[in-house]
Amino acid sequence: MEISDKLLCLFSADVTTKGDEYVVSVPRREIDTGSVEPGETYRVALISRETETESTETENSAGDESVSSEPQPPVESGEVRYVEIEDIGKQGDGIARVERGYVIIVPGAEIGERVKVEITEVKSNFAVGEIIEEEF
Repeated sequence: MEISDKLLCLFSADVTTKGDEYVVSVPRREIDTGSVEPGETYRVALISRETETESTETENSAGDESVSSEPQPPVESGEVRYVEIEDIGKQGDGIARVERGYVIIVPGAEIGERVKVEITEVKSNFAVGEIIEEEF
């Protein structure tokens, strides 16, 4: 999936009903960091929770009991992501969280930084990302 360089923020949200409208709530941190301004108009892209990999695995698993039912990591090696560093790990590396709370470790990043990273290593419960652009 290609992500536009004009991307201001990326977050997960539920679609809720409010009267005759459907609402996607923007997290306060996106307002606080200045990514989004109340009262402004933005283009919104909605991305399915099901990834291509999950879709393919579902199709391939018909009658195949060897496919794991464990959730797969939401990132792939070589993938580029825009993340916000939320915490610092025990070894001083930046910690970002993406879908389902999946952790991306970003060496050299500080809390509050918003960085563009390339995923260099993927494990079942975390990934490692290398900074390719700071403060996007």
